[in-house]
Amino acid sequence: MDDGERLQKTLARAGYGSRRACEILISEGRVTIDGRVAELGNRVDSETQMICVDGSMAPVAQSRVYFLLNKPTGIVTTASDPQGRPTVLSLVPSSARIFPVGRLDMNTEGLIILTNDGRLAHLLTHPSSGIAKEYLVRVEGDPSPGAIRRLRDGVDLDDGRTSPAQVSRVSEGLLRIVIHEGRNRQVRRMCAAVGHEVTRLVRTRIGPIQDPTLTPGSSRQLSLGEVRRLMEAVGMSDDIASTMPS
Repeated sequence: MDDGERLQKTLARAGYGSRRACEILISEGRVTIDGRVAELGNRVDSETQMICVDGSMAPVAQSRVYFLLNKPTGIVTTASDPQGRPTVLSLVPSSARIFPVGRLDMNTEGLIILTNDGRLAHLLTHPSSGIAKEYLVRVEGDPSPGAIRRLRDGVDLDDGRTSPAQVSRVSEGLLRIVIHEGRNRQVRRMCAAVGHEVTRLVRTRIGPIQDPTLTPGSSRQLSLGEVRRLMEAVGMSDDIASTMPS
């Protein structure tokens, strides 16, 4: 290309190091553009061309953004709310048109991803991906070993039996639960089914992503490595289109 941005600048902006470090990556033959080995001096259009480093797709398109938010209670997980309640978008400083990946109830706290990458969002929420979601759960009373075993094995809800879950007792009345499904209010309904109503629910991990230092109401952009790990977790191959799906 005679126009476009210099490849090393594009890679540096994406977090692969200084421009000099990116020039070394290119000279070592570790970078490809649309399947062809890149050369120093190449210019690229990061919105339409596929750029890979060491065989993995590089999330370099300027239009694609990925945020991690620690949602506090009282915030609605929608792009807008007809009742005028604050939404998750009000807590993320992005000029791009982003949307939440999945949902958290208004009274549920914790991690949620917001992005404009429609394909990744679809795969993260699709049941076939089986992405693990970890919660800290405060319940009324102290579940017995039998109740914990029922949660692990699966409990019968009005929309069917839940899949096996990872459940451990952290302390009296506090559980750590990892599920791979995404049913509506699932963790709350599971605990209620074994006789323990949830009084506080916090999501602490989404697949490979967690951040115990992110305070409630705060957000940050996902790092290049985190985006890569998410893509790997949902099986996104290197030939995924770099543009947003229509």
